[in-house]
Amino acid sequence: MMHPLARQRLRDARMAAGLSLRELGRRLGVSASLLSQIENGKSDPSVSSLYALVTELGLSLDALLEPEEAPAGSGQTSGRSEPEAGPRSPVVRPAKRRVLEMDSGVRWEQLTPGGDPNVDALLTTYEPGGSSSSSGRLMTHAGIEYAYLIEGELVLELGFERHLLTAGDSLVFASSTPHLYRNEGLVPARGVWYVLGRSDAPAHNGELIGARALKGSPASAAEVLEAFE
Repeated sequence: MMHPLARQRLRDARMAAGLSLRELGRRLGVSASLLSQIENGKSDPSVSSLYALVTELGLSLDALLEPEEAPAGSGQTSGRSEPEAGPRSPVVRPAKRRVLEMDSGVRWEQLTPGGDPNVDALLTTYEPGGSSSSSGRLMTHAGIEYAYLIEGELVLELGFERHLLTAGDSLVFASSTPHLYRNEGLVPARGVWYVLGRSDAPAHNGELIGARALKGSPASAAEVLEAFE
């Protein structure tokens, strides 16, 4: 489930932009009721709808990964102890990874200790039947995508081509190419994903969601966490 602070930041960003749920839904090509459910913790976004949300609201994906602590003055806590003073450790223990689970059966775990402007580094799990888009539509975003599949099988739809990835396979492609991942197997598909150059992308890029193409380029996954802190 998405962390409550992440939902609050989505709501705050929408209100700061002066957008009603209906207007934001119109821009994204989704219903206002779905957006309300996401903000109120009754539903989680898919990968594609998450990209669209952070793009339209000017957030980064990292801000929606589980934050370590609540922003000052928010009155909310994450249940974690205060970070110790001193330099941040380069080592990220499994229990300390920031996590985001989406309704389309996808789980992201951040592999870097904090925001990194150069790369999104994620341990990604697709549950059986999981997909990067609950609508089945292809999406685009900025950057170059690299991945290595550790276990399971994963289908990649890339443009007009279909690729079956098995454990040990790796890939690279421009993320501006319409694409979609889907686990058609019976066991989880798990691998490491790196996206380079997202922060260097132009201010607008296309993403397909719902029935129309959106414009906008999301910031790096690391920046979402940084923004939330």
